Order: sequence, then C-alpha cells, then structure tokens
Amino acid sequence: MVLNRRGWIATVAALGSAIIAGRAKAAGRGGRKQMVHHVFFWMKTPGRQADVDKLIAGLETLRGIPEIRELRIGVPANTENRSVVDGSYGVSELMVFDTVEDQRRYQDHPIHKRFVETCSGLWERVVVYDSIDV
Repeated sequence: MVLNRRGWIATVAALGSAIIAGRAKAAGRGGRKQMVHHVFFWMKTPGRQADVDKLIAGLETLRGIPEIRELRIGVPANTENRSVVDGSYGVSELMVFDTVEDQRRYQDHPIHKRFVETCSGLWERVVVYDSIDV
C-alpha cells in the first residue's frame, strides 16, 4: 500500500496517539509498574483430585482481597515435553498487583491468612516468583 503525504501523517499521528494512550494508562497507576506474584504448589498427595479441588477452592477465596488486580489459577498444561518446561507442580496461581506495597498488604490480609491456615496441609512445597514490570 502506497501512502500519500496525508495518509503517512495520519498513520504517524495514530501511532503516536497509541503510544501516548499507553503511557497515560501507566500514569493512571501513578506511574508505578505493576507487580506479578506467581506461586507454584506441589501437592502432598499428587494425583488426589479432591485435594487439588480443595486447594483451588481456597485460592478462589483470595479474589475477595481488594489489592489483587488480576488472579489466575491453573494446573499444568498438557503441552509438548521439553527440557525447559516444568510441569511437576500441582496447582499455580498468578496475581497482579499495582504496587509492591499492595502485595505486602495482601500477605497480611485476613483472607490470605485464613487460606494459608486451611490449605497449607495440602501442599509439601511452594515456590514463589515475584517480578516487577520493566
């Protein structure tokens, strides 16, 4: 497609607007970069579906914590077996917070504490990966 001068200027203006809109969205968060909190659970009794279901139900209660912007709960996907893929865990949760401080408040929230009290007997190992947007 060949653009004349007006078409080219309109395209550049549209791209610029998209960039500005993206920056405005970040500024709406106070210019802060969001934090991702990804937790992997290895079950005490791997293969016991009732325990997996109980852990998932416990994780669902965390949706009541207002600091959580996004919560995803999952189990290992049936993907290609590759050396870089670790599907040995039983359940995972991925949360997004607006700030590191929001994640700290989540840790101290009564709903989170109740989840740990009621569900910690289901897992034998937990690994957490926390990251901040760049």
